[in-house]
Amino acid sequence: MYAITIPEPGGPEALVWEKVPDPVPGEGEVLVEVVAGAVNRADIMQRQGFYDPPPGASPYPGLECSGRITALGPGVTGWAVGDEVCALLAGGGYAERVAVPAGQLLPVPKGLDLRQAAALPEVVCTVWSNVFMVAHLRPGETLLVHGGSSGIGTMAIQLAKAVGAKVAVTAGTKEKLERCAELGADILINYREQDFVAEVQQATDGAGADVILDNMGAKYLDRNVKALAVNGRLAIIGLQGGAKGELNIGALLSKRAAVSATSLRARPPEEKTAIVAAVREHVWPLVDGGHVRPVIDREIPMPEAADAHRVVEASSHIGKVLLIAP
Repeated sequence: MYAITIPEPGGPEALVWEKVPDPVPGEGEVLVEVVAGAVNRADIMQRQGFYDPPPGASPYPGLECSGRITALGPGVTGWAVGDEVCALLAGGGYAERVAVPAGQLLPVPKGLDLRQAAALPEVVCTVWSNVFMVAHLRPGETLLVHGGSSGIGTMAIQLAKAVGAKVAVTAGTKEKLERCAELGADILINYREQDFVAEVQQATDGAGADVILDNMGAKYLDRNVKALAVNGRLAIIGLQGGAKGELNIGALLSKRAAVSATSLRARPPEEKTAIVAAVREHVWPLVDGGHVRPVIDREIPMPEAADAHRVVEASSHIGKVLLIAP
């Protein structure tokens, strides 16, 4: 088969479409013929040499895909050859075929085609596990989403609104904020021109955000704590603004607030299986019913993955960028 490899870390040009050995499904795995994959920030970090795959995972980038099952490994039940699926991966989505633990498969939701389904697994599992399973967002609470026009952000807006929460977002352009508003965001903050702490405080009558979903890390840490409500929960999922920051524990104590930081890729298979099962139970009915949809900016042929990385690195997209297998 062919896959995108990274012979040497570097810029987008480091991504090489070349022939590699076919994967073989092991115990509890299925082989998926990939129709589409999607680009995530973690793929860019891997390409740059900063985010190696976990032990035993495919060396190729790609944390989600959609396709058809072509073979079943030993011990697999509940799935059949020919089933159309999307999958959460630890790696290997930028390829013609990938072996996937059966517990990380999801059926293609109603109303979506097979290519569109590739935009779902990573963002839905990330948002559901952090905002709902860890931070326990509840109806009537306020969620602040940094990077509201990203793949993660566009999904977080929709899921939060679906459960009856109020949503504030930050984004860097009028166009991106308008798209967030179309998805249901209530409070629109241009981080280039406005102070998100002040804007959230004003919009909530001084209460603050009950949950903050943060992709920036150190750069926003102090301001995120200031923006939290009493009993607020800060969920950190990215380090785009740096890895080391100063945490005001006194401010946390005064607000009885909590900070969590998680990554999805390195979790053990049993944890991923539990997250995928929760997503299938709670989110898939919303997608099937048309209440939640992936936001897809563009589709790019998989051999041209370098172009897709340039788009995502430039933050010139809204939602997800898909890679279409040949």
